[in-house]
Amino acid sequence: MSTRGPDAYVAEKILTSDGVELVRMLYAAARDFVRSARRALAAGEIQARSAAVSDAVDILAELNGSLRYSEAPELCQNLARLYDYMQRRLLAANFDQSDEPLAEVLRLLDTLSEAWNHPAFAPMPPSAPALAAYPRHAKASEEQPSDAQRWSF
Repeated sequence: MSTRGPDAYVAEKILTSDGVELVRMLYAAARDFVRSARRALAAGEIQARSAAVSDAVDILAELNGSLRYSEAPELCQNLARLYDYMQRRLLAANFDQSDEPLAEVLRLLDTLSEAWNHPAFAPMPPSAPALAAYPRHAKASEEQPSDAQRWSF
């Protein structure tokens, strides 16, 4: 087995990504699994559908486990309820062999993914803190949220 290739790339990306990027990666993977489940459902591939739904449910559990209630309790409670709802919809889709719940979960994941791509979650460039030392740039740097504000979820 090679230590290079797609698995090594993903492992390296996970190890070198910040928290926001990891959340984005989880949303992207969940969306991919839901799309795979929809394709498998349409093709009548029961095992592939079940595996894809299971993987999407696992990702939602991981996202739920990463919530930081101490930093944003109300937001975390709302996200936890939404993650639970999506998990239940995925399981219902699998049990009922229905596409509608899969489509709904995909729409919700798309919306959440868009939110995490908002510029407020963009990492600060390495030179940005140094700008505060220069008076004409001080106002611009003061308007930037801190890392804790930007990366809390």
